[in-house]
Amino acid sequence: MSYQNRIVGALNSLEYRNFNEKDGSVISPFHDIPLYANPDKSILNMIVEIPRWSQAKLEISKDEPFNPIKQDTRRGKLRFVRNVFPHRGYIWNYGAFPQTWEDPTLIHPETKAYGDNDPLDVCEIGETVGYVGQIKQVKVLGLMALLDEGETDWKIITIDVNDPLASRLHDIEDVERNLPGLIRATNEWFRIYKIPDGKPENQFAFAGEAKNRKYANDIVHETHESWKRLISGTIPSKTDKYDIQLFNATVEGSPYRVGPGDQVVQSLPPDSRKPVAPIDPSFDKWFFISGTSQL
Repeated sequence: MSYQNRIVGALNSLEYRNFNEKDGSVISPFHDIPLYANPDKSILNMIVEIPRWSQAKLEISKDEPFNPIKQDTRRGKLRFVRNVFPHRGYIWNYGAFPQTWEDPTLIHPETKAYGDNDPLDVCEIGETVGYVGQIKQVKVLGLMALLDEGETDWKIITIDVNDPLASRLHDIEDVERNLPGLIRATNEWFRIYKIPDGKPENQFAFAGEAKNRKYANDIVHETHESWKRLISGTIPSKTDKYDIQLFNATVEGSPYRVGPGDQVVQSLPPDSRKPVAPIDPSFDKWFFISGTSQL
């Protein structure tokens, strides 16, 4: 499929929005892009929110019509991750699977925690640096699971199917065999990246163990089914409680589907992209975290 990006404002600004388009019409990266990219469901579509080595904490906006990517804020200020030695920004292409939703009313039987009300998070470990709003075709290799304030925050580990190593990576043990140290680094990154902001280490389910491809695919399937219930209007009260915008352009049978002439579509801003805004030089600082535990 042919996807483009409609960009509003400058990256690293409060005004920045990155919409996805197909054939010139805005679509939702949360709801309109298919989860699966081939008939046997072995290849999935991933939306890149944060390219590798970058620091801006960008994410799909659940509460805005057609769910553009924007930069997260705290107390009105843009959020950036700090550089925790030896890691520079995010260490993979980071993003989300479309048409998935971690239901915040369901407790997972193994993590004993609720879903976090987001699309599934994805770490793509191939060698090519992506770009904001890119749609990558990936295959699932495994997952890790963070526990964040009583919620399960799944992190699906994938690789771009066009990566030179893709033919050698089929499951989580292949990652360690071909990319030694990456799983350990991924665990460390998630564990310590919030410490420079005065927060404690993140905690993991499964004692930090990375689960295999089958386990990860089961989670993908479960969250896809949760999304289907959400987008069909079966559980509309949750959309009010959790402030999720469900407007979409393509989902058959969805009561939230709208056409190009609808007011919500007509009110979307046109492309007005600007040069990337500078980042405060203080974000170049390195933080050295000592005494971290090891897998």
